[in-house]
Formats: sequence, structure tokens, C-alpha cells
Amino acid sequence: MMMNRNAYLKATGMYVPERIVPNSYFDELLGENVSTWLAENVQIYERRWCTENQSTADLCIEAAKNTLTNANLKATDIDLLIIATDTPEYISPSTASKVQHLMGMSNAGSFDVNTACAGFVTAIDMAAKYIKADENYQNVMVIGAYAMSKYLNMSDKKTVTLFADAAGAVIMSATEKQDQGFLASELITKGEYCDHMGIYAGGTYQPVDHEVIDNKDHLLKFVTKFPKELNPEMWSMMAENLNKKIGKTSNEVDHYLLTQININSIFETMDKLGVPREKAPTVMHHYGYTGSACIPLALHESISKGKIKRGDLMYFIGSGGGLAFASAAFRY
Repeated sequence: MMMNRNAYLKATGMYVPERIVPNSYFDELLGENVSTWLAENVQIYERRWCTENQSTADLCIEAAKNTLTNANLKATDIDLLIIATDTPEYISPSTASKVQHLMGMSNAGSFDVNTACAGFVTAIDMAAKYIKADENYQNVMVIGAYAMSKYLNMSDKKTVTLFADAAGAVIMSATEKQDQGFLASELITKGEYCDHMGIYAGGTYQPVDHEVIDNKDHLLKFVTKFPKELNPEMWSMMAENLNKKIGKTSNEVDHYLLTQININSIFETMDKLGVPREKAPTVMHHYGYTGSACIPLALHESISKGKIKRGDLMYFIGSGGGLAFASAAFRY
């Protein structure tokens, strides 16, 4: 019986903080014109940051409420909550446990996933397999959440201008339709890049002390530059791998939902695959780079605007620090 089960995307939702930070803010903060470069080179015009009293769990709760409404479900209908984030509420316990409690998801198990910005795609892969393998899971909520403004060095123009806050969510539900929902996936790690970018203090390797605070080692850092071609090469390769797994060509894919850290990497990937750039929706323009949240934001906005319709074939491809890469093919 379980062999006939599949997982499909029942509903989506999102939340971004109300605080809007325009590019001009950084001209004043850094004492130089960075807004022109941001607009012309990465097409980011503004982003959303949490208020002082907002945390990752707050973002998740609002996105969860929105998604439940769109699914016409109650919190008690959720059997499992997975939160993908590398800006957690606490080091321990999980962000998911707090959100599960505050949302009243009394029937849901919960856990966090941290594959940095590849977390959302990793989590929907996991959620699909829970549903496919175990009839106890009918509805699984996955939230990609990011509150990186809490970890920004305000004097570091390499990071402070790009990163932002948001939460995007989906509810995946069981179906017996094998031509709808999850089709294939792949996870790849290139651990040799683990020390290139991250938040390196606060864990057991480098506990937080006064020296760490003084050196700002508890904040996000680009330590070593990544090869410029790495994301386009990996993303296009993973898309081709999905093609082989499900017997499709790149042109037969309706939408490519990719990590939104660099619009030029997205364009280069589309060019490598020989498909129109318009097949990859982008949301960094007004939200900035939102890590684990960026792909579900692009998904929700595209569905809300009628650009993604039932029956469309979608490839999700995410990458993040570690380096972690994740892909998944879904028929919406």
C-alpha cells in the first residue's frame, strides 16, 4: 500500500519582516556609494530585516499561519514539522520545537535541518520520503527560515549589503497520484569548502568569549573566495542529473527555483542548460538574499501570481555553506 504513496505540494506561504532597508541605507552606513553597484550587478534594491525583538521563530510562525490558511488546514493536522535554518532560535533545543509549541501543532513531531542555504531543498526531499515511506505522515510542513541580519558585521560591506530575513513554507501531503508531486532528488556535499564562509564561533570548536566578541568571530564571515563558476557548474549538472532520473530534457522543465544569492549565477545556469532565463523566477530584488527562505519565497510568489500552475514541472536546486547542494524534481 505504501508503495503507491507519493508526496505533493499542497500549499505554500511566506512571511517577510515589515522593516524595509533600502540600498541608500548602506551608502550612509559605509560612507561610500554601494547602492549603484547593488542595483546594477546583483539587482538588489532593498531587503527586509527583523526588528530588534523579532527572531527566527517569529518569522516561522507567521509563514506557518499563512501556509495553513492557504491549505485550509488546522495546526493539529500537521504530522511533522521540519525547519531548515542556519540562523536557529537557539543552539539547543531546535527552533522547530518552539514553533511546534507556539503554533499548537500538538500532533506533530519536529526537528531542524542545517545544510545552510541548501536546507529547504534538503528538507522537502526528507519530507517527501517520510510521506512515501510511512502512512503515519499525511501532512508535513517544511519551513525555510533565515534571520541573518542578527549575525551581520555592520562594517563588512561584503556581507551586510546582501543578506536579509524571511521565512517561506510549504505543506506536503500524501497522494496516490504518481504523476504528481515528488519525482527525484540528489544531495551533494563538497566539504573541502567548509571553512570558506560561515559563522564559526558559538559552537564547541570556538565557544563565545570576550575575545571572540571583540574579533567579531561570532558573526557571518567570507573567509576565502569561492570559485565564480562553482554554482553555475553544480546547478546545471544537478539539473541534468534530474533530467536523466525522470527522463526529461531541460526544455521540458517549466520552472527552475534556484538559490538567489547571485542573479548572474542564475542567468549563467539557464544559459548552460539552453533554456530561457525567464524559467528561473527571482525574488532578491526586494527581499535581498534570504538563504533557506529564498526558494520557497520564489515558489510562493510565482504560484500567487499565477506563473506556476498545477501540472507544471519544477526543479528545486539549492546550495549553501559547507558546501551543500540539494536538488529535487516535483510535478506541481
